[in-house]
Amino acid sequence: MPEPANISDSAVLVLGAGPAGLVLANLLCAAGVECVVLERRSRTHVQQRARAGFLSPRSVALLRAHGLDHGLARQGRTHDRCEFRSAAGRLELCYSELGTGDVHTVYPQQLLVTDLIAELERRGGQIRFDTEVLAIGDLDGPRPWVRVRAANGREQRCTARYVAGCDGARGIARGALPVRPAIRDHGITWLALLARAPSNTDSVVYGVHAAGFAGQMPRTPDVTRYYLQCDPRTDVDEWDAQRIWDELDRRLDADRYGPPTRGPIFERSLVRLRSEILDPIQYGRLFLAGDAATSISPSAAKGANLAIAEAGILARALGAAVRTGDDSALASYSEQCLPLIRQAQEFSHWMIELLHPPAPDDPEAAYQRVLRRARLHSLTTSAHHRHHFAENYVGI
Repeated sequence: MPEPANISDSAVLVLGAGPAGLVLANLLCAAGVECVVLERRSRTHVQQRARAGFLSPRSVALLRAHGLDHGLARQGRTHDRCEFRSAAGRLELCYSELGTGDVHTVYPQQLLVTDLIAELERRGGQIRFDTEVLAIGDLDGPRPWVRVRAANGREQRCTARYVAGCDGARGIARGALPVRPAIRDHGITWLALLARAPSNTDSVVYGVHAAGFAGQMPRTPDVTRYYLQCDPRTDVDEWDAQRIWDELDRRLDADRYGPPTRGPIFERSLVRLRSEILDPIQYGRLFLAGDAATSISPSAAKGANLAIAEAGILARALGAAVRTGDDSALASYSEQCLPLIRQAQEFSHWMIELLHPPAPDDPEAAYQRVLRRARLHSLTTSAHHRHHFAENYVGI
């Protein structure tokens, strides 16, 4: 096959149109740095892909400071409390009165992504949807290249001064990094659900149940996210609506606290809880952000917030390198991001240990159950622990 034509030569190539890639591209465009975003999925798919919905104060501040909060300002809802339900009873934590006193803002990720795409186009940025990255090379040279295939099957070649890998945990950018991640497969699977029904409480609800974790998270006034821990070998089709609602009632203790409001379940998927940490998250002229930089379980809603924080750090570093030739911030990019990643991973792991019962065949199951009760007891009785929880729950 002949060498494809070199049709693009940019300052920065951004792989992936998720929160990390789109925030990064918007900040680069605002700084006058030419960039092109390459996304393998269609625009429709990206704008309808439901993911996280909780934004930290740091994320909201960054979006607001750079004029990326138009939809968020109109439709985002502040959220300041969560509760744990277990055999010991109900523990409600109003985290706006604990720790730093900060709150989350609920704004579904697909709405944020839609906003970021529209703003990037308004700023004159380029996004190529339906464009699959096939190969990446010369990362340690002055002009890295990316080989792509468009929806029509045509292969093209793009070059740039820098490449930002924001294409997810299984994207080609992470695979190009000569670093093996530290991995933890938690052996836990969630059935992730979206229901067209309002939440029956203002709190995020964590069901700490012997049969498995259940979660209830508000998304919009008429849509609620639910999670049910399930057998890793389960088939989504095995869970009909009646079984789902019955199990949510059981694990969220509907007899004592009222049943979740029922409505049509319009999305079902499986989430395998798996965590991966890379060190460093850069190589040559390739820099990772978002899920490409670290895989983190959704147990503490840190993924999108890490992505936005990393995009902000990387945008400043790339801007300085392109505009002034000062690449000192790029050289220390991993050093700036990894403390945030480690902090988020540690708290996420703590939440996993709290929320999920040990496997029945675990020889240490009895011991693990005791520790889980101790964690809940400490949250109930220790003001210091509640403040520490709140600071980490809302942080990043």
